[in-house]
Amino acid sequence: MENKKKQSLCPASTKCGGCQFVDMPYKEQLKRKQKRTEQLLKQFGKVRPIVGMAEPAHYRNKVHAVFAFQKGRGIVSGIYQEKSHRVVPVENCLLENQKAGEIIQSVRELAKSFKIKAYDEDSGYGLLRHVLVRVGHATGEIMVVLVLGSPILPSKKNFVNELCKLHPEITTILVNVNNKRTSMVLGEREQVIYGKGYIEDELCGRRFKISAKSFYQVNSVQTEALYAKAVEYAQLTGKETVVDAYCGIGTIALAVAGEAGRVIGVELNKDAVRDAVTNARINQIKNADFYQNDAGRFLTQMAEAEEKVDVVFMDPPRSGSTEEFLDALIRIRPERVVYISCEPETLARDLKYLTEKSSYRVQEITPVDMFPFTGNVEVITKIQFVEKGRK
Repeated sequence: MENKKKQSLCPASTKCGGCQFVDMPYKEQLKRKQKRTEQLLKQFGKVRPIVGMAEPAHYRNKVHAVFAFQKGRGIVSGIYQEKSHRVVPVENCLLENQKAGEIIQSVRELAKSFKIKAYDEDSGYGLLRHVLVRVGHATGEIMVVLVLGSPILPSKKNFVNELCKLHPEITTILVNVNNKRTSMVLGEREQVIYGKGYIEDELCGRRFKISAKSFYQVNSVQTEALYAKAVEYAQLTGKETVVDAYCGIGTIALAVAGEAGRVIGVELNKDAVRDAVTNARINQIKNADFYQNDAGRFLTQMAEAEEKVDVVFMDPPRSGSTEEFLDALIRIRPERVVYISCEPETLARDLKYLTEKSSYRVQEITPVDMFPFTGNVEVITKIQFVEKGRK
């Protein structure tokens, strides 16, 4: 009998905790996610087969590495060990864009040659804390964000020249200053040291400006599949007033603007709202307005003003929606709600609340594999207002 343990596809997998399914055949991963979705959600409505990927590796267009100094190894980059702040060095990651991974390795080598010290969380000493790389899936544009403990990067010009010589595909480099003892990656202050300070990408036939702090789906291929399903579920005819709640940089709002009468986007992150307004202008879309506000508060204000809304798209964070938002939704009573969720458990909680307190009923549920090799699954749900007496 062979007793030797099979080597993992990723040497860091046991410490990192990011890929729960790293050594599982992809078909089996999809089966597991389908089963989990059905267990949590089939009580509400029909669960369709999961939408998987043809090529599931290296899908993340946003890559983050934390930097540290380790005795005997010097400066290392990687990710935090699960439930700790110890850095697990990572050379290659099965999830991440390969070019982004190469750039992070180059930053690490350049930091050594430029004698730039890695930040130490315990002492607060050192400079280089994190590196964030964003890659435009369709455009190939690349942003590099150097997160530093103080605003001065020694030999800045030479550092930029060397990095761009190694990777001429880089289109912009920023310095972000984070001098607080915090687990947040990015600080408030930002300085563009090369290029235009943002990248652009194309999604669903639209062009989007993406800045360092704005939310943009990390899996571009599956996002197109997800949004195509969202448009199908919305059943737009061209006349509807649509609200895109938790709208980010306006990806859903602008993807559906051509099929709707008016689109209203609401988002709390001010950088994302700024990008959304710019993105409407880039795509010459005149029927979309964006507001910086809490989604629940905004919808409550709309309900109090008795504004008419036909369709609501909602894509809340992992913690799900709020009772304030759902109560306002019930008061406004749009004909259809398209709920995009990255956490089936909070989705189940919100669907229970919505269906028990109103005449909304789930028509159909489709899981989408946005995060291969992990236990996470995205779920899109079509919810319809049903008049009393009708099934």
